[in-house]
Amino acid sequence: MSKTRIFGALGVVVLLLLAGALYLGLRDKPDKAPANQKAISVSVDATNLPQRVIQVKQTIPVQSGEVDLLFPQWLPGNHSPSGPIDKIAGITFTSAGNKLAWKRDPLNVYQFKVTVPDGVDSIDASFQYLTPTDSSQGRVVMTPNMLNVQWNAVVLYPAGPPASEIPFTASVTYPPGFEAGTALDVAGKAGDTVNYKTVPLDILVDSPVYAGRYHKEFDLAPGAKTPVRLQVFADAPEQLEAKAEHIELHKALVRQALALYGSQHYDHYDFLLSLSDQLSSNGLEHQRSSENGQPTDYFTAWDPAVGSADLLGHEYTHSWNGKFRRPADLWTPNYNVPMQDSLLWVYEGQTQYWGNVLTGRSGLRNAEVSRDALASVVAAYTDNRPGLTWRSLQDTTNDPIVAQRRTKPYRSWQLSEDYYQGGQLVWLGVDARIRELSGNTKSLDDFARAFFGVDGSKWESQNTYDFDDVVSTLNGVVADDWAKYLRDRLDGKEPFAASVEKTGWKLVYDNNPGALLTAQLKKAEGAVNYTYSIGLNVSGEGKVTDVRWDGPAFKARVGTGMTVVSVNDAPYSQATMEAAIEAAKTNPAPIRLQVKDFDQTRTVELNYHDGLRYPHLQRIEGTPDYLTQILAARN
Repeated sequence: MSKTRIFGALGVVVLLLLAGALYLGLRDKPDKAPANQKAISVSVDATNLPQRVIQVKQTIPVQSGEVDLLFPQWLPGNHSPSGPIDKIAGITFTSAGNKLAWKRDPLNVYQFKVTVPDGVDSIDASFQYLTPTDSSQGRVVMTPNMLNVQWNAVVLYPAGPPASEIPFTASVTYPPGFEAGTALDVAGKAGDTVNYKTVPLDILVDSPVYAGRYHKEFDLAPGAKTPVRLQVFADAPEQLEAKAEHIELHKALVRQALALYGSQHYDHYDFLLSLSDQLSSNGLEHQRSSENGQPTDYFTAWDPAVGSADLLGHEYTHSWNGKFRRPADLWTPNYNVPMQDSLLWVYEGQTQYWGNVLTGRSGLRNAEVSRDALASVVAAYTDNRPGLTWRSLQDTTNDPIVAQRRTKPYRSWQLSEDYYQGGQLVWLGVDARIRELSGNTKSLDDFARAFFGVDGSKWESQNTYDFDDVVSTLNGVVADDWAKYLRDRLDGKEPFAASVEKTGWKLVYDNNPGALLTAQLKKAEGAVNYTYSIGLNVSGEGKVTDVRWDGPAFKARVGTGMTVVSVNDAPYSQATMEAAIEAAKTNPAPIRLQVKDFDQTRTVELNYHDGLRYPHLQRIEGTPDYLTQILAARN
């Protein structure tokens, strides 16, 4: 190894040790900024909707000399260094109208060095956040009728102090006629400008804004001491017309969550919900709010036979799991210290579990649809994740950093953030095991209350946890070798998909897609799912969007990105494909597909004869029915 590499490696070690020391020294500091510290002001002008440009101005207290300012890089909830530094332009620093010299750190492009003259105690910064004008550039956050301000994209802050000790006073100038929803408290208004109360940087970044021309607020906790609101923003006013019974089920979601955790770690909570075909959909957790995106017909086409998605239940759960309590290696003193994702199978995996359970308990999904939603997950990890033969569930916790949430060509083989749904099945198994070991007197509900429901209504402190804390709390519910149980499944020594059978149900297949999958495919505009038959998914235009590794289509050399042109010499359609798959059950001839790959067309033959197959759960007679108990509403 060369001297350059040796010193480079030593430098990295030193930086990591310093970061670790900073982390240990700051993790227990209070969240509130010192009362005597002068606040940084940030003024956001979000009125340029046609060009989708946000103008930002800041006044930053400084001392003379070289000042280091940071743009947030490691974003909570993203679990990765994904701060949109590429969207920032026009950066200018001034003092008393005089332009100041600055340069970017060449080894850390998120750090700006500004030379401050003697006698100067504050500088002004201005820049533009050039939000995506097309989804190919990133998530669209400005439309003619709606916008989403995420504070991490519009602030610079000084290096050194923890985010919890840097006070910020924020304001936003909205387009005329817009109303805004956020967890921030309003200090005052002047025309279209809303001034918010001063908060530490960590609270500011955790309090995004949705705003729009068409807005409606629903009270989800009428008469409660701690408000919970559903703030809905839509492309058109008629999309805000919600059925009364649908809103009642959202209220039930709140009641079921409080029955589960026994606490509220917020002084108020706002579900920020966009119903849009223009603003990109989103699902991002915060302690006192969440960002959620659904189709425009979320209310107007609601069908109780299908129910609602589990998105709100998932993000709401994060107020407890991920925000109030967070894995120790995901907690950092500011947004430019690297995060570690080793416990995402708790942070996201258990949240995925509770999001689905609470959606079922509230009635937002009925029991049959809830089981079908679970069946699709069980099927994936029983028959559509061959990648687990070379990669563990634990290793997928690195995916937010490795892949930056980019789409992968062969998901079933590469794996991609499987700690979500794979983690869900691990926790389903834990729930069933607790019930079995305790004679059905205890459940994962007891863990949730003991682990996430601590400290009552306190929300401003940060409670971190590690693997040993998880194991210790599980043992407090019911004694077992939980460390081995969890590690065996996370590290690939024991399968976790079979955990559903411990709940009294088993995976089966038939040719009925069920109400849930039918509704999902309908919203996908003609897309079809043949994962568990010929082993591919196809868009409405016949484009292959996914291929099951080593499935019939894969073995015939069909790949993602190709287009199916014909089926058994007939032009491709969903009807012709499904007829061919069903006919092959009694016809020994292979199914012939003509596929187009760039400018080449060829015919492939699929040797498949088991018909259409869609996953469902079937009761195992003579066994305890834990799953029905898990999904049942709590009083």
